[in-house]
Amino acid sequence: MRIKPIQISLFILFVLGGLFGLMFLSEKGGVEKAQTQDDGFSYQGASIKYPTYTTFLGLEKDSSLTRQDVLEVTQIVTPLDIETTESKSDSTTTGDIKQLPDFTKIDTTRLVRIKYPESNPDFANELREKLSSRSCRIIHYGDSQIEGDRITGYLRNRLQLMYGGSGPGFIPVLPVYRQISAVVEPSENWQRYAFFDPTQKKFSHKKYGAYLSVSRFTNYQKELPDSLAIDTLPIVRASVVIGKSKKSYAKFRRFTNIGLHYGNCNFPVKISVFNNGALIQEDNLIADGKYHQYKIRTAVTPTNLKIEVEGKISADFYGLTLDGNSKVQIDNVAMRGASGTIFTNANAAIYSQMMRQLSSKIVIMQYGGNTMPYLKDSTDVENYTKRIAYQINWIKRRAKNTNVIFIGPTDMCLPVNGKMETYPLLPYLNSKLSETCMQNNTAYWSMYDAMGGKGAMKLWVDEKLTAKDYMHFTWKGTKIISELFFTALYLDLKEPETDDDT
Repeated sequence: MRIKPIQISLFILFVLGGLFGLMFLSEKGGVEKAQTQDDGFSYQGASIKYPTYTTFLGLEKDSSLTRQDVLEVTQIVTPLDIETTESKSDSTTTGDIKQLPDFTKIDTTRLVRIKYPESNPDFANELREKLSSRSCRIIHYGDSQIEGDRITGYLRNRLQLMYGGSGPGFIPVLPVYRQISAVVEPSENWQRYAFFDPTQKKFSHKKYGAYLSVSRFTNYQKELPDSLAIDTLPIVRASVVIGKSKKSYAKFRRFTNIGLHYGNCNFPVKISVFNNGALIQEDNLIADGKYHQYKIRTAVTPTNLKIEVEGKISADFYGLTLDGNSKVQIDNVAMRGASGTIFTNANAAIYSQMMRQLSSKIVIMQYGGNTMPYLKDSTDVENYTKRIAYQINWIKRRAKNTNVIFIGPTDMCLPVNGKMETYPLLPYLNSKLSETCMQNNTAYWSMYDAMGGKGAMKLWVDEKLTAKDYMHFTWKGTKIISELFFTALYLDLKEPETDDDT
């Protein structure tokens, strides 16, 4: 029998009509997921995802935000570019002052401000005094959102321009991610052990220092070898070359105070320091198992500084600090995959000793994004924020007189009915983190609100300000979000007599 084209067309229309009709029978949220419900059918434990007619026709939206709303958010401030030349002076110059926010062009009513605890009305004044002091080290802990010195580097440059200071601060001996703040080239036999890496077995002593990671040039051994075993071991040599980066901010290209932080050194380790091939320092590390800082001073920023260590058993090297002579230093401590809840598991004594040596006055914590996908209900949110409070107070007890600023998570999306929507529990998490910080004498800045709130992430992705993983900022987006934070901070740091600038 010959089938006519009209019959084929009618059959297709019949099938399409039937499929469309099923949309009116599909239940909204009929398929349960961790935080969301997809449209579909469920019966006796079996589920089939199927759109409702409202979803299919796009009659429902995750938020009322528009592209114009996000563009207006991103145009509130004007970020700085990386300088191509260096200033001869480390003090704030007229040119530097001009690079501070121009409030004649900024609508401050649209800025998301930093929230401060009502129990401490002097919080902002304390920040100003510390930043204006002879030396102020800030440690910025965070997840992969700050990897590669993103956000931290921008803020460091801004504050060093404002208060003075230079150098990129902390750099691991063995960097595991790309960064442009300084040139660091380790030899091949270094190994990295990170306290926050779930794929690695933790050291039994838990002595990971303030930066929560360790580099070694021999394998970690739980039991120390005896003298007979030591005699049979070969001497191992490792090195790391340090120089200034031509791709970083000009302020980062000036550092003359270099610290090599180490501990758990129980056997002889020789250290030799070369500058452009010439030996400038030679010593033995202190082999008492305790935390120490080996100091290297140079007249000018080294372009080819080589630190060479050799021994049969490696010490634990917590990292390098590359600083100017004084004023502001900011350390970037990125922990990929971390949710900010591991501090209390570290060795408290070593953490305390290192924080005292570093003289950290301000700690910034930036977490929440990595825990978001695993939160199932409001109880999970509340339990997480209680753990965050525990971490904050643990740090404060071991870093006396330290102010803590917490930066909350970005807007985050997950696929719901074939489109990207904000995690349903994210607004609640943001609110509970803010509440927790206020109750624990900690400042809070909502990155979620600064982006625009619910539904903002999709629009930031559309504008290529965040990557297509709907999580990490692009370099352009990094500068915008960093400038939004800095401008909010600067409004609170300004001396009272300059308030008429607003």
